Amino acid sequence: MILLDKRILTHFDFIQPILILPIIVLSHSLIAEANEVLAGKQIVYFGVGFAVFLGFFIIPIRRLEWLVPIIYWVNIVLLFSVEIFGVTRLGAQRWLEIPFVHFTIQPSEIMKPAFVLMLAYLIKQNPPPEEGYNLKQFAKLSFYILLPSFLILKEPDLGTASVLLLTGYGILFLIGVNKKIWFSLIVVVVLLSEIGYNSLHDYQKKRIYDFISQQHTYQVKQSIIAIGNGGLSGKSEKDATQTRFKFLPIATSDFIFSYTAERHGFIATAGIIILYGLLIAHLLSYLLVSKKDYFLQVISSGIAILIFIYVSVNILMTIGLAPVVGIPLPFYSYGGSSFITFMCLFGILQNLITFRFDARYRFIQIRF
Repeated sequence: MILLDKRILTHFDFIQPILILPIIVLSHSLIAEANEVLAGKQIVYFGVGFAVFLGFFIIPIRRLEWLVPIIYWVNIVLLFSVEIFGVTRLGAQRWLEIPFVHFTIQPSEIMKPAFVLMLAYLIKQNPPPEEGYNLKQFAKLSFYILLPSFLILKEPDLGTASVLLLTGYGILFLIGVNKKIWFSLIVVVVLLSEIGYNSLHDYQKKRIYDFISQQHTYQVKQSIIAIGNGGLSGKSEKDATQTRFKFLPIATSDFIFSYTAERHGFIATAGIIILYGLLIAHLLSYLLVSKKDYFLQVISSGIAILIFIYVSVNILMTIGLAPVVGIPLPFYSYGGSSFITFMCLFGILQNLITFRFDARYRFIQIRF
């Protein structure tokens, strides 16, 4: 039996579940309406995600920080293994099959929490000076950002690789890097942009071409029709023709925002965006309230950046202002990998917040 001190309730951040739970509830109601089988599977994902959250919430993370580099390098080995032993699906080699049980894992998803934890560990070990990290320190941190990004890009998975790059350098921007380095980096990126484009796969170039062309793809056209059909307050299930007659592709995952707009209108979609915005702002507030706790700062800002990227790209994609990529809405799109990854990250974050005033976890007693 685990006896927890009452201070856990005092220090637990209840704002996070208050903002996240409405997103989860609305998501499940829409998925249940569209497909009862998927809704049943989603309940399983909820259970697994909650168990993962609880596990990381209970583990004394601050006492086990020394394990972070090991976890990071194990994930790097898994990413290397994908190229040798990986399972190919839909033209991409991104999965590893566990022997005998025929269960597959996607190392790029597991890498996300390990990646953020590693940056938190490195920055805590070597906090930025007042003027920000110098070139040598920036290069060292960049190595840990670029290595997994490069391995994931080779799978190929441009979307996840880009997410890691933006998250890693977004964290460094918030924590503090010398301004001259950022200016030089922007110049280098601009100069190498053509080389980067030429190195993309044909299907990746096609997505960019489809995005900048005047004609939207079929998916985006149907998405825009669904959003317009919803109007201010949405349509009934019977009148939501885009979703009902399967014109809207992947309505429960990639285009669930369009599905929401058709069923519940502008009011619901605006509410979802506001909830995400408040959640991101709340997570970034820890940069101000925990100025000396770099481990907590990096984890909270890393999650905030991840959510911002996912939400921005997904919503812009549904209205034709971003290329069509498989980036889900956190806690909203159907699927287990993304949900469990974010539950893992929030479990780590809540652990750091709840127990930050007692790093040794003296008030947890375990009785058998």
